[in-house]
Amino acid sequence: MSKRDDLIEKYAADIKDKFGENADMDLLKKVTVGLGPSIYNIDASKVSGSDQKELDTVKNNYLIKKLGLPDNAKLDEALATVMEKYGSSNRNKHRAVIYYKLCQHFKKASVYDK
Repeated sequence: MSKRDDLIEKYAADIKDKFGENADMDLLKKVTVGLGPSIYNIDASKVSGSDQKELDTVKNNYLIKKLGLPDNAKLDEALATVMEKYGSSNRNKHRAVIYYKLCQHFKKASVYDK
């Protein structure tokens, strides 16, 4: 298995453990591939739930630019919900898992079909 495949398996286990559901492996792979080389960088591959600047980056670069969602309070609410379910005490919040859960929440998997 490649390093990326190992990471995807790790993310799927995180989704099972933290969210209690089986990951849609096809979507998870597409989200992970979409993140490019950042998944291999220890800092870039994680999201700090307590850093507002980082949360704003997820909102602007992923939810608004990538998924094409309008900027409104629903974005902040969804992000807060995902972060809360991931666990505030969990310091290892993987960016791919957060993006995957947000993509699912807004039913935007079709973005990855292009």
